[in-house]
Amino acid sequence: MASSDSSSQMKIVNGDAGYVLEDVPHLSDYVLELPTYPNPLRSNPAYSVVKQYFVHMDDTVPQKVVVHKDGPRGVHFRRAGPRQKVYFRSDDVRACIVTCGGLCPGLNTVIREIVCGLSYMYGVDKVLGIDGGYRGFYSKNTITLTPKVVNDIHKRGGTVLGTSRGGHDTGKIVDSIQDRGINQVYIIGGDGTQRGAAVIYEEVRKRGLKVVIAGIPKTIDNDIPVIDRSFGFDTAVEEAQRAINAAHVEAESVENGIGVVKLMGRYSGFIAMYATLASRDVDCCLIPESPFFLEGKGGLYEFIKKRLKESGHMVIVIAEGAGQDLLAESIQAMDEKDASGNKLLQDVGLWISHKIKDHFAKENKMAIILKYIDPTYMIRAIPSNASDSVYCTLLAQSAVHGAMAGYTGFTSGLVNGRHTYIPFNRITERMNNVVITDRMWARLLSSTNQPSFLKLKDVHEVKKAEQPLTPPLLDGGNCNGGGEEAEKVEQIPTPLL
Repeated sequence: MASSDSSSQMKIVNGDAGYVLEDVPHLSDYVLELPTYPNPLRSNPAYSVVKQYFVHMDDTVPQKVVVHKDGPRGVHFRRAGPRQKVYFRSDDVRACIVTCGGLCPGLNTVIREIVCGLSYMYGVDKVLGIDGGYRGFYSKNTITLTPKVVNDIHKRGGTVLGTSRGGHDTGKIVDSIQDRGINQVYIIGGDGTQRGAAVIYEEVRKRGLKVVIAGIPKTIDNDIPVIDRSFGFDTAVEEAQRAINAAHVEAESVENGIGVVKLMGRYSGFIAMYATLASRDVDCCLIPESPFFLEGKGGLYEFIKKRLKESGHMVIVIAEGAGQDLLAESIQAMDEKDASGNKLLQDVGLWISHKIKDHFAKENKMAIILKYIDPTYMIRAIPSNASDSVYCTLLAQSAVHGAMAGYTGFTSGLVNGRHTYIPFNRITERMNNVVITDRMWARLLSSTNQPSFLKLKDVHEVKKAEQPLTPPLLDGGNCNGGGEEAEKVEQIPTPLL
């Protein structure tokens, strides 16, 4: 995949008092003399009664809500929503939707609301579904999508369009877009998918096509930066409670019972952390960001023994990416990757279950009964809950409004409770991780009363690695306990409309 030019993905506007707008591209940046048309919503009875329904052109949303009285106003993003003028006639719009990567609760809801938003708000009746991810642009048939076709798909898990990893061929994809006369492309996927969308946007711009490329960020792990949270995350945390509860019931029903639950989280432990905080039945949470060790004083084995003596049972939650360094030392780890370029991880849940069993079997002093639960695919495959369904609706409608208004090369996302348009390069420049030196992780340690497993030297190294390179109020992580700024912005992902 060719690299994209970030300079054409973001327009920097500087204002008074340290105001910085990281704006998204617009079709008028490279297509000259574009005509505009009155927004059809002006005559839509559902919206005509809404006071100030149209978003002002100068409306922006700050990335950070906490500022100092003498400090800069900081980074802002363009506020999402309908504009007075649009750059497409409804009859001229030929849109397509594609889903890429792994499954996530809410995919079908987003698809449904893009189709219904285009139809009911803007009178668009030509929407295609691309079958099977990026490669579907050039190797599979399209699916005609209408409000009737998508009417009840939100009740199902997965994606009615099918999905795949990899298969990104920029030239073939843009050729297909041109050949089919498509002028609005809605791409739903994670950071790798959004990087692919950025490259498609660059090629479309290079060819001078009047084609909008709009992204909707999808990751069940909540590891996309800038945005408050990703859709499907609330559902995943809620569903994880069932597995944790089952592990707790199994563990407390026998003497020295241990329940081990493996949750999603390849590089970011947000699901494990929030599921642990929500459950209150978890005794130990292990995530990729927080190293741990097994043997010796202060190690996991010692803590398990101590907790079993105190309570007679315990529950351990481990994210799939935790302890991979320990696992690689003990087995021949293969350095393989999937089609998206993600490293294929070993099953750390199964591995740590065997290690715990072997350790206590050798001691001969404490007989344990361990149950291991891996609900990963059950969680990924369910429909979204009420909170995520509302969120999916707003993300989809925001993307539709942005596309009709001529914005392109953007991702629709929630920032500080407001829907915004974010340049692709801000979404793909880094990964959002749990910061183990901030308050949210400290709250978890206080809730479970588990050790941090970090030695003093490790703490200093972690703090040094997490030192921000820019002034903290200007940049940093998002507001869900995932960035350095979590010390200043204490916000748990909740339904924000």
